[in-house]
Amino acid sequence: MEASILAIVENSESENAQLDFKSSFEASNWCELVKDIVAMANSNGGVIVFGVNDNGTHGSTDLTAVLSIDPATIVDKIKKYTGQHYAGFSVASGTRQGFPVAIISVAAVSMPMVFTAPGTYDIGGGKQKTAFSQGTVYFRHGAKSEPGTSDDLRETLERELDRIRSSWLAGIKKVVEAPAGSVIAILPTNTEAVSPLDRLPLQLTNDPTAPSYYAIPIDTTHPFRQKEVVREVNARLVPKVITSHDIRCIRCVYSVQEEVKFYYAQKFASPRYSQAFVDWIVQKYNEDQTFFEKTKEQFAQPKQNTL
Repeated sequence: MEASILAIVENSESENAQLDFKSSFEASNWCELVKDIVAMANSNGGVIVFGVNDNGTHGSTDLTAVLSIDPATIVDKIKKYTGQHYAGFSVASGTRQGFPVAIISVAAVSMPMVFTAPGTYDIGGGKQKTAFSQGTVYFRHGAKSEPGTSDDLRETLERELDRIRSSWLAGIKKVVEAPAGSVIAILPTNTEAVSPLDRLPLQLTNDPTAPSYYAIPIDTTHPFRQKEVVREVNARLVPKVITSHDIRCIRCVYSVQEEVKFYYAQKFASPRYSQAFVDWIVQKYNEDQTFFEKTKEQFAQPKQNTL
């Protein structure tokens, strides 16, 4: 269970749109639980905590009934009433203010789930109660799970649009940061990851002219722009001070642009440099304190000054 969820369970004083307290779990009351799970999923997710009364005080400490539920049973119950296989939840034990609780963490869905069958259950005395009706869409309104309004549907649409925009921007960033000369390939929709890390299948080759693939983001492997390299080097060579011109001379004389471990060229943005490049410059200076002067002299020679 994520630390952020555990913090919500521990510190929240009252119910809200993303948090629901239940004193215990009654097997005869499945429809109410399904209603709350679906309403939370439709409302960008939330947490249901068993063992806590509605007012936040401690409820039942016997949580065996809820903790023994097979997750597949919850999936089946939701499918029975919505026609959808929803499994974006987890069930775990925890504590709240030193007392045991059971926690169902509910993830958001991109499109609201609609109840395709009525949720009616027996409340004794020959009477029945309807938790939800066929054709309704439930959302969280404060601490309650209630039929949705046009505002709920609009907010759901806006969240999905925000998600799509973020996905597009992430793709645009990858294109912008791609090395000069890169070829953008469109993968078919049936391309599947081969591991939990979402790696795509690649063919290995010993051809030195083949393009390189780097799974780690460029912000991690090459975090510095030229002015930041200057800053990093100067911080380690006090009182020695270099300028951007020194970096340009080093790049040209030592063909740094051909060393991917040092240099990463972007098609529509400035080049990026690695921590290894900063370390290499410092090492060269420590080995020869005339390193920068010698490099500038070589750069000044006509045959070297090609960039």
